[in-house]
Amino acid sequence: MTTLVGREEELKKLDGFYASAKAEFLAIFGRRRIGKTFLIQHFCAKARGVCFHVTGLKDGSLHDQIENFTRVIGKTFYEGAELRLKNKWLDVFEQLTDAINKLPKHKKVILFFDELPWMATKRSKLIQALDHYWNRYWSIDPRIKLIVCGSAASWILENLIHNKGGLYNRITYQIELAPLTLYESKKFLAKQGIKLNNDQLIRLYMTIGGVPLYLDHVQKGLSADQNIDVLCFTKRGLLFNEFGKLFASLFDQQEVCEELIRLIATSRYGIPQTELMRKSSKTVGGRLKKRLQELEDAGFIESFIPYQHKEKGIYYRVIDEYTLFYLKWIDPVINNIKRRDKEQGYWLSKQKSAGFESWAGYAYEAICYKHVSQIRKALEIGPGVEIGTWRYVPRRKDLKEGAQIDLLFDREDGVITLCEIKYTTKPFIIDKSYAKKLLNKVDVFKEQTRTSKQIFIVMISAHGIQKTVYSEEYITGVVVQEDLMKE
Repeated sequence: MTTLVGREEELKKLDGFYASAKAEFLAIFGRRRIGKTFLIQHFCAKARGVCFHVTGLKDGSLHDQIENFTRVIGKTFYEGAELRLKNKWLDVFEQLTDAINKLPKHKKVILFFDELPWMATKRSKLIQALDHYWNRYWSIDPRIKLIVCGSAASWILENLIHNKGGLYNRITYQIELAPLTLYESKKFLAKQGIKLNNDQLIRLYMTIGGVPLYLDHVQKGLSADQNIDVLCFTKRGLLFNEFGKLFASLFDQQEVCEELIRLIATSRYGIPQTELMRKSSKTVGGRLKKRLQELEDAGFIESFIPYQHKEKGIYYRVIDEYTLFYLKWIDPVINNIKRRDKEQGYWLSKQKSAGFESWAGYAYEAICYKHVSQIRKALEIGPGVEIGTWRYVPRRKDLKEGAQIDLLFDREDGVITLCEIKYTTKPFIIDKSYAKKLLNKVDVFKEQTRTSKQIFIVMISAHGIQKTVYSEEYITGVVVQEDLMKE
């Protein structure tokens, strides 16, 4: 990754963290490949102090972790001198503290413990040692700025941010790094000389999302579809085996988490926790909530309660674009690709298949949910609104019709704006039949929610809508893909 785009708020927070006149302790977390290490390296390159940057070893033993850590102490503070190896983290941190104390009193020190969850092997007592040295020595040294980082977001949250022991309330700064928005992704690619129009960018984003590492592998001179072919449907493509690698690196119970996300991905409008309990295998057992929390912390799914459904509990849906794409398109042909690379143009050919339109609609909705702020601003709706989705499924043998609202804004001015999300390559046409469906949705929504508020209908359509007598009569606003691209 060669480009830092966006992250203005995070850099501002890091500047305040470094400028502080006292010791500070920052935890940064976010899904794998999102650019956490790159952000901190960029920050450290501008800082004038000493940067001690050590990265945990995936599946490394306690001895391996300590040996690696000690080597970095020697390299950073003693011009590469080989230090005597210790057996315990308490002794290693003592070595680190001695090295810091030998520096000039005005010299600030950034301690960057990257992939800390990998360092914390079982029975290593790393957290206890970190607790002791932060509370006893480092927190009273105003030169020290401690940064801990990990892709296993749940581990960082459970063991550091929500720690109930000696590290309770010791984190002074937090950064949760999110994927790049469409606006930021366009800037990211442009800085590398890749200037895609909005259609091409949307098609790419629907597949790989705003993950900087994935965007960094987009090739200049290739269309979005050609890039997807190379990245996803060749043996050496970055995203061909990425799904398995991600889950193996993030979760102790990889198979369980994969099972859950596959179940969740089958439901476009979200699946209730009660249904997951019923459908998941016995191996998930009583740790379902913990595994779901791990998936959510890692940025693969989100939990939500549909509008006016509080008594029905929590729902989950997949929000990671690459995961949706992998499960729909790569996973079914992965063995074929392993035996023999797909021919160039495979992905383009699949766009004529029966499942493409359904997947594209699902993926476009996922993008819209991540860009709700841009949608709200395009509709000139203020920030003080309740945002949600809504669905009514009639009981068996009930003659009533069901209805699904993709997105709604319950406003403070006596209005509820109902949004229909459509992905098409041309302006969407609202004909008599579709207008009837819209009116039915409104009737069902009013009846089931018993709202007396004014209802407005808005279309969120990539290429807008074609004017018809029905669009003129029933549609009060239109959001197009250009609106999603705004900052």
